Amino acid sequence: MMAAVPASDVANTIAGFMASFRKGDQAAAGKLVEALYPELRRLAAAKMKGERTEHTWQPTALVNELYLELVKIKALKPPVHANDEERAAFFGLAAHLMKRLLIHHARPLYRRMEKVEIGDDLGVKRSDTLDEVEQALSRLGTIDPRLRTVVEMKVFEGLTGDEIAHQIGCAPATVARYWSFARRWLQEELAGAESR
Repeated sequence: MMAAVPASDVANTIAGFMASFRKGDQAAAGKLVEALYPELRRLAAAKMKGERTEHTWQPTALVNELYLELVKIKALKPPVHANDEERAAFFGLAAHLMKRLLIHHARPLYRRMEKVEIGDDLGVKRSDTLDEVEQALSRLGTIDPRLRTVVEMKVFEGLTGDEIAHQIGCAPATVARYWSFARRWLQEELAGAESR
């Protein structure tokens, strides 16, 4: 009979994989998915419960799509917490990506391919690089992650205020307030970056 692996060893292994994954190691993404597959599949099944009954994906397919998204990640910020919280950090990222994948998959193909101009709404100029926009969005997310989520869903996914409200579980008026604040904040932030 095999001896059970101590929980501390498992946590250290996950922390090691996460350290490599944060540095952009694609193999580490695969090791994380492999090591945590049963739990990721349960998470995917929980996410799928809220989807339509005739959905074309199953939990296994969602975990596979998650893996494909994870290997695209070039690097992540270093952790601000202890090793034993790396597992929670990974599951938080996985849950976020699964939600995004399901939203993207649910959208009609013509809406997925729609080109969205962000200049008018957010004050983005042609001289702004994607990196500057991403950094501004990251700073916005530190104020409140929901602000960044609303901007991403509205600008990058083309969702309406009502659709966003349904997805994040709040009132459309709340989404309108988040959008109004985020738009003004990003306009000021990007204008300030240009003058530096």
